[in-house]
Amino acid sequence: GNMAENTLSDQVTGMRQLAQKYPYIDLERAGIWGHSGGGYATAAAMFRYPDFFKVGISESGNHENRNYEDDWAERYLGLLKTNPDGTTNYDNQANALFAKNLKGKLMLAHGLMDDNVPPYNTWLVVEALTKANKSYDLVVFPNAHHGYGQYSPYMTRRRWDYFVQNLAGAQPPHDYQMQPLPDPRNAVQ
Repeated sequence: GNMAENTLSDQVTGMRQLAQKYPYIDLERAGIWGHSGGGYATAAAMFRYPDFFKVGISESGNHENRNYEDDWAERYLGLLKTNPDGTTNYDNQANALFAKNLKGKLMLAHGLMDDNVPPYNTWLVVEALTKANKSYDLVVFPNAHHGYGQYSPYMTRRRWDYFVQNLAGAQPPHDYQMQPLPDPRNAVQ
Protein backbone atom coordinates (compact mmCIF):
# COMPACT_ATOMS: atom_id res chain seq x y z
CA GLY A 1 0.00 0.00 0.00
CA ASN A 2 0.88 3.63 -0.28
CA MET A 3 1.23 4.88 3.28
CA ALA A 4 1.56 8.48 2.11
CA GLU A 5 -1.90 8.31 0.52
CA ASN A 6 -3.45 5.98 3.09
CA THR A 7 -6.02 8.48 4.37
CA LEU A 8 -4.84 11.91 3.24
CA SER A 9 -7.02 12.15 0.15
CA ASP A 10 -10.03 11.15 2.27
CA GLN A 11 -9.17 13.82 4.83
CA VAL A 12 -8.88 16.52 2.17
CA THR A 13 -12.16 15.43 0.55
CA GLY A 14 -13.91 15.29 3.93
CA MET A 15 -12.68 18.74 4.90
CA ARG A 16 -13.85 20.19 1.57
CA GLN A 17 -17.29 18.60 1.98
CA LEU A 18 -17.59 19.91 5.54
CA ALA A 19 -16.59 23.41 4.40
CA GLN A 20 -19.38 23.34 1.79
CA LYS A 21 -21.90 22.43 4.47
CA TYR A 22 -20.51 24.72 7.20
CA PRO A 23 -19.37 28.04 5.72
CA TYR A 24 -17.49 29.04 8.89
CA ILE A 25 -14.84 26.42 8.09
CA ASP A 26 -11.97 28.31 6.48
CA LEU A 27 -10.00 26.01 4.20
CA GLU A 28 -7.38 28.73 3.77
CA ARG A 29 -6.36 27.91 7.33
CA ALA A 30 -6.13 24.11 7.20
CA GLY A 31 -3.62 22.67 9.65
CA ILE A 32 -2.52 19.17 10.56
CA TRP A 33 -0.38 17.55 13.23
CA GLY A 34 0.62 14.08 14.20
CA HIS A 35 3.11 12.01 16.16
CA SER A 36 5.00 8.90 15.01
CA GLY A 37 3.01 7.50 12.08
CA GLY A 38 0.93 10.66 12.36
CA GLY A 39 4.14 12.69 12.17
CA TYR A 40 4.93 10.88 8.94
CA ALA A 41 1.41 11.57 7.63
CA THR A 42 1.65 15.25 8.59
CA ALA A 43 4.84 15.79 6.59
CA ALA A 44 3.37 13.76 3.72
CA ALA A 45 0.28 16.00 3.78
CA MET A 46 2.39 19.16 3.71
CA PHE A 47 4.50 17.85 0.80
CA ARG A 48 1.78 16.13 -1.26
CA TYR A 49 -1.06 18.60 -0.66
CA PRO A 50 0.96 21.83 -0.38
CA ASP A 51 -1.86 24.03 -1.67
CA PHE A 52 -4.34 22.63 0.83
CA PHE A 53 -2.51 22.28 4.16
CA LYS A 54 -1.05 25.58 5.33
CA VAL A 55 0.51 24.56 8.66
CA GLY A 56 1.79 21.22 9.90
CA ILE A 57 3.49 19.89 13.01
CA SER A 58 5.29 16.61 12.47
CA GLU A 59 6.49 14.94 15.66
CA SER A 60 8.81 11.90 15.72
CA GLY A 61 7.75 10.81 12.24
CA ASN A 62 8.95 7.61 10.61
CA HIS A 63 9.67 9.53 7.40
CA GLU A 64 11.83 6.83 5.80
CA ASN A 65 10.64 3.26 6.14
CA ARG A 66 13.85 1.82 4.73
CA ASN A 67 15.50 2.59 8.07
CA TYR A 68 12.54 2.03 10.36
CA GLU A 69 11.42 -1.31 11.79
CA ASP A 70 11.34 -3.88 9.01
CA ASP A 71 8.31 -5.64 10.47
CA TRP A 72 6.34 -2.40 10.08
CA ALA A 73 7.37 -1.44 6.55
CA GLU A 74 7.43 -4.94 5.09
CA ARG A 75 3.94 -5.62 6.40
CA TYR A 76 2.55 -2.81 4.22
CA LEU A 77 5.12 -2.36 1.45
CA GLY A 78 6.62 -5.80 1.05
CA LEU A 79 10.32 -6.54 0.71
CA LEU A 80 12.49 -3.80 -0.74
CA LYS A 81 12.71 -4.21 -4.52
CA THR A 82 14.88 -2.17 -6.87
CA ASN A 83 13.35 -1.48 -10.27
CA PRO A 84 15.40 -1.47 -13.51
CA ASP A 85 15.39 2.36 -13.46
CA GLY A 86 17.01 2.38 -10.01
CA THR A 87 13.90 3.40 -8.08
CA THR A 88 12.43 1.20 -5.37
CA ASN A 89 8.98 0.33 -4.10
CA TYR A 90 9.83 2.40 -1.00
CA ASP A 91 10.68 5.65 -2.81
CA ASN A 92 7.14 7.01 -2.93
CA GLN A 93 6.96 6.60 0.86
CA ALA A 94 10.12 8.63 1.61
CA ASN A 95 9.06 12.10 2.74
CA ALA A 96 12.51 13.57 2.04
CA LEU A 97 12.00 12.93 -1.68
CA PHE A 98 8.94 15.22 -1.64
CA ALA A 99 10.19 17.92 0.76
CA LYS A 100 10.87 20.33 -2.12
CA ASN A 101 7.07 20.72 -2.51
CA LEU A 102 6.62 22.46 0.87
CA LYS A 103 4.73 25.76 0.65
CA GLY A 104 3.30 26.21 4.14
CA LYS A 105 4.74 26.38 7.64
CA LEU A 106 6.18 23.14 8.99
CA MET A 107 7.48 22.36 12.45
CA LEU A 108 9.43 19.14 12.94
CA ALA A 109 10.12 17.74 16.42
CA HIS A 110 12.06 14.70 17.63
CA GLY A 111 13.58 13.32 20.82
CA LEU A 112 17.23 12.39 20.38
CA MET A 113 16.87 9.35 22.65
CA ASP A 114 13.97 7.97 20.60
CA ASP A 115 14.45 4.22 20.39
CA ASN A 116 11.21 3.64 18.49
CA VAL A 117 11.62 5.96 15.50
CA PRO A 118 15.30 6.81 15.07
CA PRO A 119 15.87 10.60 14.92
CA TYR A 120 17.69 10.05 11.63
CA ASN A 121 14.24 9.85 10.02
CA THR A 122 13.65 13.52 10.81
CA TRP A 123 17.22 14.53 9.88
CA LEU A 124 16.64 13.19 6.36
CA VAL A 125 13.67 15.55 6.00
CA VAL A 126 15.64 18.44 7.54
CA GLU A 127 18.46 17.85 5.06
CA ALA A 128 16.06 17.71 2.09
CA LEU A 129 14.24 20.88 3.18
CA THR A 130 17.55 22.69 3.63
CA LYS A 131 18.84 21.56 0.22
CA ALA A 132 15.55 22.76 -1.32
CA ASN A 133 15.99 26.14 0.44
CA LYS A 134 12.70 25.70 2.32
CA SER A 135 12.02 27.37 5.65
CA TYR A 136 10.98 25.13 8.53
CA ASP A 137 11.02 25.07 12.32
CA LEU A 138 12.73 22.39 14.37
CA VAL A 139 12.29 21.38 18.02
CA VAL A 140 14.81 18.92 19.44
CA PHE A 141 14.66 17.22 22.84
CA PRO A 142 18.20 15.98 23.64
CA ASN A 143 17.15 13.65 26.49
CA ALA A 144 13.69 12.60 25.36
CA HIS A 145 12.42 9.32 23.99
CA HIS A 146 9.57 8.80 21.53
CA GLY A 147 6.83 10.41 23.62
CA TYR A 148 8.92 13.31 25.06
CA GLY A 149 8.13 12.40 28.70
CA GLN A 150 8.73 15.40 30.94
CA TYR A 151 8.89 17.66 27.86
CA SER A 152 5.33 16.82 26.75
CA PRO A 153 3.81 19.98 28.30
CA TYR A 154 6.43 22.09 26.52
CA MET A 155 5.67 20.41 23.18
CA THR A 156 1.94 20.89 23.72
CA ARG A 157 2.51 24.61 24.26
CA ARG A 158 4.76 24.87 21.21
CA ARG A 159 2.12 23.08 19.13
CA TRP A 160 -0.65 25.38 20.33
CA ASP A 161 1.52 28.47 19.82
CA TYR A 162 2.43 27.39 16.28
CA PHE A 163 -1.19 27.01 15.24
CA VAL A 164 -2.28 30.24 16.96
CA GLN A 165 0.49 32.20 15.24
CA ASN A 166 0.31 30.61 11.81
CA LEU A 167 -3.39 29.78 11.41
CA ALA A 168 -5.16 32.36 13.58
CA GLY A 169 -2.58 35.10 12.99
CA ALA A 170 -2.62 35.91 16.71
CA GLN A 171 0.04 36.13 19.37
CA PRO A 172 -0.26 33.43 22.07
CA PRO A 173 0.60 34.18 25.70
CA HIS A 174 4.38 34.46 26.02
CA ASP A 175 5.99 31.27 27.41
CA TYR A 176 2.75 30.03 28.95
CA GLN A 177 3.55 27.24 31.42
CA MET A 178 1.57 24.10 30.61
CA GLN A 179 0.99 21.84 33.59
CA PRO A 180 1.48 18.10 33.21
CA LEU A 181 -1.51 15.90 33.90
CA PRO A 182 -1.25 14.03 37.18
CA ASP A 183 -0.37 10.40 36.69
CA PRO A 184 -2.89 8.26 38.65
CA ARG A 185 -0.25 5.52 38.94
CA ASN A 186 1.64 7.77 41.35
CA ALA A 187 -1.30 8.33 43.71
CA VAL A 188 -0.76 7.36 47.33
CA GLN A 189 -3.10 4.54 48.35
